[in-house]
Amino acid sequence: MDRELRRAAVVALGELGRSRDYRDRADAGHGLAGFAEMQDAHGSLLELVLDAGDTFVTRVTAEALLRRKDRAGLMTVSSALAVADPNQGDWIRTSVIDVFSIFSQDRDEAIRLCEELSQDADDRVARGARQLHELLAEIDPAHCPA
Repeated sequence: MDRELRRAAVVALGELGRSRDYRDRADAGHGLAGFAEMQDAHGSLLELVLDAGDTFVTRVTAEALLRRKDRAGLMTVSSALAVADPNQGDWIRTSVIDVFSIFSQDRDEAIRLCEELSQDADDRVARGARQLHELLAEIDPAHCPA
């Protein structure tokens, strides 16, 4: 893994995320989600999930983060959900349903991670993780193990 190239990609996508064009910002959010484990990406990802200009950016970025199905993606979405306005919150919830309504094992693992995150030292992450946990618990996935 080339840390310098990864950092350069995060910087470039962060700059794209400040574009006036919502499509550029959505592309940046989608791309940055692949780097969610990097501290350098965290601030830009939060700004894109909480995009004030267009909820399409919110949805694309949140969905890309959730599709990671890991702690880094769920932590970023939790942090955003805790402070999202009602409209942004609705699109984050839509993304959660879209990602976790298919396979029960994916939803169950996300619930487990949210339980861990609800104990995070960062109050914003913990609060958002509790909200995300509640939402996940309401989902009845289409495919459950036999």
